[in-house]
Amino acid sequence: MSSPTKIEPLGAVRERVLATLRQDIIAGRLQPGDRLVERELAERFGVSRVPVREAIRALVAEGFVLFESARRTVVRRLTPTDVKELFELREALEVYAAGLAASRATPQALAELRELLESAASATQAGDAEAITDVNTRFHDRILALAGNSLLISVMEPVDGRLRWLTRQNEEWPQLLTEHQELYDAIASGDPDRARAHALSHVQANYRSTVRHLFGTRSDHPSA
Repeated sequence: MSSPTKIEPLGAVRERVLATLRQDIIAGRLQPGDRLVERELAERFGVSRVPVREAIRALVAEGFVLFESARRTVVRRLTPTDVKELFELREALEVYAAGLAASRATPQALAELRELLESAASATQAGDAEAITDVNTRFHDRILALAGNSLLISVMEPVDGRLRWLTRQNEEWPQLLTEHQELYDAIASGDPDRARAHALSHVQANYRSTVRHLFGTRSDHPSA
């Protein structure tokens, strides 16, 4: 006798669809301006339109897509203002987090950061854009965790996906790896001022690289 078919809860279906679409946007498989059509996505995932509709609404709230009209939903095109505002937030919070991490990191935590850097080096050598984005995001997430401030993490969480999306735009990967290695050294030194200085330099350099890639223009750092 065959076992009954297990029905996936609606909430789980929604989260699966949402996570996949979010990653498709971050990785560039869905490009700015691409349409999200409920019927097509429901067929792709083998689900009803309800979880697809809910996932799309969540992506709108997260800033990944927008409703151009009642019948047209597209992946959002980032504007220079969008990028500047996100990097201003990064500058304020990640610089602060780096200083806290330098004063609070344990030997075990530093070893975990080193392992992430080794993974980043391997991904960079392989030219694997998606792996680079993933490991670099985990590197920054780990620094936030080392800061030991749960409120700081909760403030970053709503924009984490969009920051990953921006990170994917910066394809100056060897330079990015060097900056992360220098940031690690600064945190490992236990000197909060040094860690904050390197974090600030890293965010500003990443901002300039992202602006060049997205808009083909030069720009000052986000706090200018």
